[in-house]
Amino acid sequence: MIREIAAAVGFISKFLRTKGLMNERQLQTFSQCLQELLAEHYKHHWFPEKPCKGSGYRCIRINHKMDPLIGQAAQRIGLSSQELFQLLPSELTLWVDPYEVSYRIGEDGSICVLYEAAPAGGVGETDPQVEKILSERLVTSFISAQHPTENASLWPVASSLTILRLLPYTLLMANEEKKQTFHRKILKLISVS
Repeated sequence: MIREIAAAVGFISKFLRTKGLMNERQLQTFSQCLQELLAEHYKHHWFPEKPCKGSGYRCIRINHKMDPLIGQAAQRIGLSSQELFQLLPSELTLWVDPYEVSYRIGEDGSICVLYEAAPAGGVGETDPQVEKILSERLVTSFISAQHPTENASLWPVASSLTILRLLPYTLLMANEEKKQTFHRKILKLISVS
């Protein structure tokens, strides 16, 4: 649960960091507070043996209304709801489930995997370097999409996402050699785009 929460909080925090309206101490306080709130909220609703059970309860949702847990964490650093809405997407769904954190920006957006791990005895986790780079690029591409003059540069990120969405399925079905080859291709794609 700790890794999944950390991935979700890191993703949300990057939106706040990218806009540059908060200092590092405020970001750390926000992140720590949100991690604590989510851990407490999920405490009796975390079922690693049935990852989909309780998914709706664990869902973080911004749909022109602020998710209450994000709102509480923001209040602790003196950030108003209005300021928070300026920093975060107006529509964001973040599913925090055992072994996977995924999100969707907008009602019609694609669902993207932010973090994935295999249950004990399964395929290993997605490389943290890949997670970090893609997470940063996704936030950057969202913010760039707010400025029409920069939209032309977004297609490499979109194609990276298409490949990354297939990553969990490819890793589950492939042998170790194929996994390593696929992983190298993704790292190359990320460094090129």
